[in-house]
Amino acid sequence: MIQLAKIFPFILWFRLTTIETIKADFFAGLTGAIIVLPQSVAFATIAGMPPEYGLYTAMVVPIIAALFGSSFHLVSGPTTAISIVVFAAVSKYAAPGSEEFVALALTLTFLAGVYQLVFGLAKFGLLVNFVSHNVVIGFTAGAALLIASSQIPYILGIHIPRGEGFINTWIDLYSGVGEFNIYLLIVGLGTLVSAIIIKLIRPKFPYLLIGMFVGGFLAFYLSSFTDSIETVGVMPAYFPPLSSPNFSLNSLKSLAPEAFAIALLGLIEASSIGRSIATKSNQRINPSQEFIGQGTSNIVGSFFSGYASSGSFTRTGVNFESGARTPLSAILAALFLMVIVLLVGPLISYLPYAAMAGIILIVAYNLIDFQSIKKTFTYSKSESVIFTATFLSTLLFELEFAIYLGVLLSLMFFIAKTSAPEVHTLAFGSPPGEDIRKLQSIRKTPLVQCPQLKIIRIDMSIYFGSINHIQKQISQIVDNQRIYHILIVASGVNFIDLAGIEGLLIEHRRLKALNGNLYLVDVKSSTYEFMEKVNFVNEIGRENFFESKEEAIHIVFDRLDRSKCEKCQALVFKECQ
Repeated sequence: MIQLAKIFPFILWFRLTTIETIKADFFAGLTGAIIVLPQSVAFATIAGMPPEYGLYTAMVVPIIAALFGSSFHLVSGPTTAISIVVFAAVSKYAAPGSEEFVALALTLTFLAGVYQLVFGLAKFGLLVNFVSHNVVIGFTAGAALLIASSQIPYILGIHIPRGEGFINTWIDLYSGVGEFNIYLLIVGLGTLVSAIIIKLIRPKFPYLLIGMFVGGFLAFYLSSFTDSIETVGVMPAYFPPLSSPNFSLNSLKSLAPEAFAIALLGLIEASSIGRSIATKSNQRINPSQEFIGQGTSNIVGSFFSGYASSGSFTRTGVNFESGARTPLSAILAALFLMVIVLLVGPLISYLPYAAMAGIILIVAYNLIDFQSIKKTFTYSKSESVIFTATFLSTLLFELEFAIYLGVLLSLMFFIAKTSAPEVHTLAFGSPPGEDIRKLQSIRKTPLVQCPQLKIIRIDMSIYFGSINHIQKQISQIVDNQRIYHILIVASGVNFIDLAGIEGLLIEHRRLKALNGNLYLVDVKSSTYEFMEKVNFVNEIGRENFFESKEEAIHIVFDRLDRSKCEKCQALVFKECQ
């Protein structure tokens, strides 16, 4: 079963479904279907595709991504960032909206899916672990403000040119505030307030869906006073048709670079959203499996008239806030969308954009993790820099740039931290209220040290990036303190590479020349095996490796200069007595 679940991950979550979870997923899926209907049309237009292709993408992609992904709440489909990149990539080769444009867009989608699938199968999802969580938090918070600012014009009835940036949007809103539409404001605020009230008094109710119904009713009532309340409009009523990407060699060569960029952007988006929601739902996601889910959904989607897609902030947020319990909610949302388009399209056409905007404002607010932001600024300067840079870049620049910048800063701080690991000096002492003497860091408590033996603990792996720093620390001990016996507590060293081996050998030989030595204790078995393999153990001497600190000190004590011991008043070790 476990092996089968690795290929078909939906087996695991399907076994977790109950009547209660199905009910919750039902309402979440219905809400998501209504939300995605107008969004998908708008995103398709941004991508230069005919409007119905946005619907096709929202019908097919979420199902495949839910079946083969790992997140319980991530909803995939057309997104703003991906749509913009698709338009920029394909418009160089064909006129937007043309048959050639559509064929090339589907080819682009297929190639991006292949890249993503390969990344997932190669377990490249592990690379996501090197991206600071504050990249996710900053990107999410920035995206939430972008989403909110994009919806306010619908509530106020102020026209904003498409493609306006965050700052220009608010400038235009300020300039046009005197022209706001009171009827749209009533619909939007009515939707917003009713949804909030329902959530407060009946948290288990589908408050977002109820809010939309309230907004629709208000719009229907106010329609007798005004004709300015814009609605979704008529939608095409048929299933996604089969399609065939353009597999000509020229097309594949031309679109391969753009497809790679879209693949990376889509993966980072999906992983960021998945991790963000996972922190709220206390779920552990598998990034590599998520890569597989995104890749498979784009590949399959390209044969069902779906263009490039990724995880959606808005729909994922709506899905989570609506009480979704399993990926079944995303599948149901896609199925409901098909039913809505086929059967009740005329009714959905009356749904006002102002009501949609009110719901999305709630979603945007809930996307911001205020608690994590507070902790970040309270406890970590480097993480604060990462958050701030990602957050501001999301607001001021392209979304992909913001993510790339956040990732780059994460890697820079990670490299800086790992290249300068903590090297703690240890000494024997008794913790407050205890009689037992144990090794502890002198940074916490000033303790008497042996003038001939320095005990240090390295809390990081020893590799090419950190060995120079470690050598400097050892050199300072030798040159400044004239101590030539150094015991390294290696319990925090998870691995060592050839550069690390060579650096330690240099220090060992230097200490030997000064009638001292280098000793290691608490070396992990895997690290020790590698040391043996490259002949480091023989070079140092097996007699200089110890399993316990007590054994190490007992043996090393006999190698110290007796003339200095006789004059020493420190009496650090029990052997000194």
